Amino acid sequence: MVRRVAIVGAGVSGLASIKCCLDEGLAPTCFEKSDGIGGLWQFTETPQKGRIGVYRSVMTNTSKEMTCFSDFPFPEDCPNYLRHSALLEYLRAYAKHFCLLDYIRFQTTVCSVRKHPHFTATGQWVVDTETNGEKTSDIFDGVMVCSGHYAEVNLPLDSFPGIENFKGRYFHSWEYRDQKGFEGQKVLVVGAGNTGGDLAVEISHTAAKVFLSTRSGAWVVSRISEAGWPVDMAWTTRFYGLIEKLLPEGTIYKLMAKKMNRWFNHENYGLIPVKSNSSTSLILNDELPSCILCGTVTVKPNVKRFTDTSAIFEDETVEENIDTVIFATGYSATFPFLEESLRDACRSSTSLYKHIFPPHLEKPTLAFVGFIALAGPILPAVELQARWITRVFNGSSELPPMSRLISEVAKRKNALLKKGITDISSKKDKTRIRFVSYMDEIAACLGVKPNVPLLFLSDPKLAWMVFFGPCTSYQYRLTGPGKWREARGAILTQWDRVLKPLKTRVVEDSPQPATVPHWLKALALPIFLGGALIILKYPPPARLPRTNGWSVLNSFHV
Repeated sequence: MVRRVAIVGAGVSGLASIKCCLDEGLAPTCFEKSDGIGGLWQFTETPQKGRIGVYRSVMTNTSKEMTCFSDFPFPEDCPNYLRHSALLEYLRAYAKHFCLLDYIRFQTTVCSVRKHPHFTATGQWVVDTETNGEKTSDIFDGVMVCSGHYAEVNLPLDSFPGIENFKGRYFHSWEYRDQKGFEGQKVLVVGAGNTGGDLAVEISHTAAKVFLSTRSGAWVVSRISEAGWPVDMAWTTRFYGLIEKLLPEGTIYKLMAKKMNRWFNHENYGLIPVKSNSSTSLILNDELPSCILCGTVTVKPNVKRFTDTSAIFEDETVEENIDTVIFATGYSATFPFLEESLRDACRSSTSLYKHIFPPHLEKPTLAFVGFIALAGPILPAVELQARWITRVFNGSSELPPMSRLISEVAKRKNALLKKGITDISSKKDKTRIRFVSYMDEIAACLGVKPNVPLLFLSDPKLAWMVFFGPCTSYQYRLTGPGKWREARGAILTQWDRVLKPLKTRVVEDSPQPATVPHWLKALALPIFLGGALIILKYPPPARLPRTNGWSVLNSFHV
């Protein structure tokens, strides 16, 4: 049985892993190369080589109720979307509350993780580290790799001919901190992901002109849903997950596109995605459409090539006198400390069982936490992964035989290939996994998945919130290992915590909006399901583009 566990990194994944180890009676030792916790959420005034950070104005893309760990809610007066400093304070409070700092060795770099000579029998690992020039070597029974999904800058300059001749300044968004220094400039931002959209908007406040270049377009979503609630709480529900399973993909895409265009017509704004079946083409940005409408940001296609002062795009249009180019081209995960055979086997999370365990190991004592592209908040996911991993480590849960692990990994890869996703072995996972389905999948392995039909019989009020309400992490503390007695109350009061920071001006006798009776909502469910079954039996004749479905609506991450 595993006893001593090495944890690489003290970011969100590492902190959750330390706590779960302690909960399961394991002895964790966490190695963190910086002098503090939080990983990429540690803001620094200047970029530090080998360390991914955030820019000054960054906000979370997931709301506090969706983001929090399952047994540690945010304070009720905390804003619903958080600045990086507020999230870092939450992580510090979490570490302090559960006494996690005592198990972290700061300013310690993991140099190598390799199999013990007797690994086949013991499953042990030799971990070499360095602290202030002093090298040490220790033997551990298990290793949890928590170094993150954003480890290495992805800067594909080879894809942009002529950039070497460009006389202006160009750099990766990793170096960006704020809009100072761009006053009066013509700036080109390459990449219309969440970061690219944020930078284009922010720089446009002071720059002369900002161009946003996108290869495949993007659906742009506001953090605020139509009713004023956090959008991820409105859309990330089990009910929508059921719709996704019942309706044909073409119908789902049509409904999704209609919903996305309700805010503004993406085609008119030059943003409509080319690859409409990719959930990676959704970003959160509350200001980008307004900036495009006002002309401070102009959307352009992919860059074909650069000259010494201009950018030529794939539609053969040219923008002259570009001062600065910012490549918002993302990051990739790397694990230089792993022995070469393991690095090759773990290039992509799709090569891992449940995106966690390498399937070819004789002993399941190496696990990856947070090495996943998820269409939803990452904190609850890494916590659930860590809860399952630590129970596998201590023998409370068992993995299937190696042959079955390998078979399931191959099956998942084939499913992705059938969807037209060919770069499944890439270090930069581009396909986001549906949040609710993945959480339920891991929860089933752990034995904590909510039994919704049973809940409707035993606790209808709670069941209603679990099925129709947001799929918050508290749901995975209702039953099974790690059950939290306050989970039910946290679910029933989650909307109150959303409203608390908003109601800073209370007006007496203000008119209340009309509400739909619960009995009418309940009646609507069987009617809707009946209609869905009819559609399944008699599908519409028109062929629409393939899509990941309603998972597109859930593409949010911290």
